[in-house]
Amino acid sequence: MRLLLVEDDAELSQSLQQQLKKEGFAVDVADNGIDAEFMGDEEPYDAIILDLGLPQRPGLEVLKNWRQRDNKVPVIVLTARDAWHERVDGFKAGADDYLGKPFHTEELLVRILALVRRNNNMAGDTLKSSGLVLDEERQQVSLNSGEPIELTGTEFRLLRYFMLHPDKILTKTRLTEHVYDQDFDKDSNLIEVYVRHLRKKIGKERIVTKRGQGYIFCRELTEKNT
Repeated sequence: MRLLLVEDDAELSQSLQQQLKKEGFAVDVADNGIDAEFMGDEEPYDAIILDLGLPQRPGLEVLKNWRQRDNKVPVIVLTARDAWHERVDGFKAGADDYLGKPFHTEELLVRILALVRRNNNMAGDTLKSSGLVLDEERQQVSLNSGEPIELTGTEFRLLRYFMLHPDKILTKTRLTEHVYDQDFDKDSNLIEVYVRHLRKKIGKERIVTKRGQGYIFCRELTEKNT
């Protein structure tokens, strides 16, 4: 999953970016409202973490502008813990969740995952699909309650995105945009390489190639897939 972190506190931003990347997210960063608004409109983020006290353009205005343009990207607003009016204004402007500062990164992670699952109509707190159970904390996958299989960072990010979007044609461009950050070469063929790696670990029948279109992660296996 790809996130946009909008925070003008350089120390906090750097710390959060490192921790989020460690947890398997691709993370882009903006430190002002103008850049944030542009990036949020131009890039296909799975979620945005938005501080309200931003230079150049307030976070609340950025959020309102996104919603006025029908940009429905999930947004978690960061506010001062005692600024209840900011939370109310944030929800009125279209925020999906909020977190008061200071906060524990673990809570932010839980809120991000819950928000993305809701946005993709996924129930529960465990990602399950096609007989697979994804352990997001350990970045492992289990097949049919068997022994966990270790995943590399890229394999984990790719499989998580597949499992969040089962039975949909996902182009290589879309996968690249959601698995890597903005500095990645979108013309690279690494997606093909990592799809092959995943197939070896979870079974080739779970990821079907649609020639000229992309890939489909099958929610349920059929005789045709096996």
